[in-house]
Amino acid sequence: MERLGQIASHTTASTAVPPRPPHPLDPLTAVEIKAVTNIVKEYYAGRPISFNTVTLREPTKTEYLNWSEHNGALPPRLAYFVILESGKPGIQEGMVDIGTLSVFETRSLEQVQPILTVEDLVSTEEIIRKDPRVIEQCVISGIPANEMHKVYCDPWTIGYDERWGAGRRLQQALVYYRSHEDDSQYSHPLDFCPIVDTEEKKVIFIDIPNRRRPVSKHKHTGFYPKDMIEKYGAMRPDPKPINVTQPEGVNFTMDGNVMNWSNFQFHIGFNYREGIVLSDIKYNDHGNVRPIFHRLSLSEMIVPYGSPDFPHQRKHALDIGEYGAGYMTNPLYLGCDCKGVIHYLDAHFADRAGDPIAVKHAVCIHEEDEGLLFKHSDFRDNFATSIVTRSTKLIISQIFTAANYEYCIYWVFMQDGNIKLDIKLTGILNTYSLGNDEDTGPWGCRVYPNVNAHNHQHLFSLRIHPRIDGDGNSAAMADAASSPYPLGSPENMYGNGFYAKKTTFKTVKESLTNYESATGRTWDIFNPNKVNKYSGKPPSYKLVSTQTPPLLALPGSLVSKRAPWARHTFQVVPYKEGRLYPSGDHVPQWSGDGVRGMREWIGDGEDKIENTDILCFHTFGISHFPAPEDFPLMPSEPITLLMRPRHFFLENPGLDIKPSHAMMTSEAKAASNLEVKSKTDETSRLAFEDAGSCCSSTQTAVVVPSGSTRFTKE
Repeated sequence: MERLGQIASHTTASTAVPPRPPHPLDPLTAVEIKAVTNIVKEYYAGRPISFNTVTLREPTKTEYLNWSEHNGALPPRLAYFVILESGKPGIQEGMVDIGTLSVFETRSLEQVQPILTVEDLVSTEEIIRKDPRVIEQCVISGIPANEMHKVYCDPWTIGYDERWGAGRRLQQALVYYRSHEDDSQYSHPLDFCPIVDTEEKKVIFIDIPNRRRPVSKHKHTGFYPKDMIEKYGAMRPDPKPINVTQPEGVNFTMDGNVMNWSNFQFHIGFNYREGIVLSDIKYNDHGNVRPIFHRLSLSEMIVPYGSPDFPHQRKHALDIGEYGAGYMTNPLYLGCDCKGVIHYLDAHFADRAGDPIAVKHAVCIHEEDEGLLFKHSDFRDNFATSIVTRSTKLIISQIFTAANYEYCIYWVFMQDGNIKLDIKLTGILNTYSLGNDEDTGPWGCRVYPNVNAHNHQHLFSLRIHPRIDGDGNSAAMADAASSPYPLGSPENMYGNGFYAKKTTFKTVKESLTNYESATGRTWDIFNPNKVNKYSGKPPSYKLVSTQTPPLLALPGSLVSKRAPWARHTFQVVPYKEGRLYPSGDHVPQWSGDGVRGMREWIGDGEDKIENTDILCFHTFGISHFPAPEDFPLMPSEPITLLMRPRHFFLENPGLDIKPSHAMMTSEAKAASNLEVKSKTDETSRLAFEDAGSCCSSTQTAVVVPSGSTRFTKE
């Protein structure tokens, strides 16, 4: 950012230095947001401005580690802001030092557009309903002019359209019809697309197809209970409740936003763009606190649609960079979005006027049973010698809605040191009008009469800033490979040899790799400066991720240019401050041309990435070919990946968790009558009470003198 000088802002009754949160990574509080916007208003006094973004500018890694590990000074508390000025193109951006209430590092950018906010989206529907040209198109489609209140739209960023470029802040309005306010409009899409100037609040153009498709005459399809009763006569019988209780409380503690759970310690942050951010992730290895990751987040995603027909090429939402996983996050509700004993975190943003707004319960934190952590039984005494330990997992989650789709994000910590990222996709398919005698072709599927759901992908970019067992990290790919020695050779006489072929990346160019199912490819992020004393290999975390479809848009396409990171499954670049967003800082209406984001960071590919401070970006997701089962409301579709320790510990790190059941051989020999039951759930009963069944009574394991075990009825 260009530094234009610093001004000291005087303190007023309305702008006093706000209390500082205890941790330098804590999100801005509502009081801090108000102080920042007051100072910015003073700085731009007399100019008609509106706020787009006010968020924490995180301290540099050096500043943070100096504070957290070396007793250094608390980093300055900074806020980053983006504002729009009425009548002027582009944006103004800058920073505020909250401790001194001063604005600094301001600059103007004309040919960029900022992220869309919920406020931007809400106004678009009223704009199109009042526009005479939109009303005319609705009448042509078969909707009476007096029913414009039944016309709805999903406002999307325009992606990029060469007719307007980035000079004006635009949205494309995907238009639908509802016969009743409780109907789902997605079963009645319209065939034209208004273009709306977000700042001028007017329709500037309407894209109209060569072939017109009137609004469907079929009954609206819905998904609420009233719709099911109308369709099928009744709902299924009410399910018997499955309750999650923790009568003794949870196993985690939180000091502000710092989590301590089962040897893990980390900070939970939240911002307008990435949503949940996990930082300073460490593991207490029996008194030795070892760093694992400096920062984890979802840094970008793209949803490219597969119809080549105009104007559907514009449908390739970069949902994190264009809307924000934070801005679009849902308030979560107990028993619905989360179930169990919950701890919530709220989120705070600024509205266009600069006033703080809150999203209650933006982040849900809770524990769940994860099944078996490990188990072993010995056949020698008919399995009386055994150990069973169940696993508990910690989940930090949020759900955000990008127009029609819901994205459910679950960061999961496991008691064996694993860290998972689970994502569930649900919500509603984006739909387009289909004529009565029209075929969808290969680009979509007829999911309801007159409804075409186009093929699309959901591709996410996971940003991994590793600090595996300390500073100086490297990355490698690992492929399962057959022995290079031929059958019958002394080295592979019987031809059964295979091994893990590890290729360490020395340069950025070498790291640009894709998933290979034939070799079960994984990626290791490791510390080459340390060695596991048993295996002799460096401590690492292995990225195991198999849902990694390639970007199907062709190289050189608009989609490919705007999401350069999506062409590779894995890429590593040197860490530098500011390398956060692989499609750039300001994504809306970027043409994809020029050097920015991942394209800039890769450069000529010759930067060294071995034994240094690195950033890893991983592309994963799904290709979605719609079917009727996905409509009118899509069942959640799971995506998962795993980061697991390899050569990081000397043994299974979960062995010190108290087992649910354990009996050694000597104990089994000494026992004469042993009742086998859960030691953790005294309320457990068998599922069915059938008196004629062997399962109708409590079962007891009796160890007979021979050492074999027999089950008898009590």
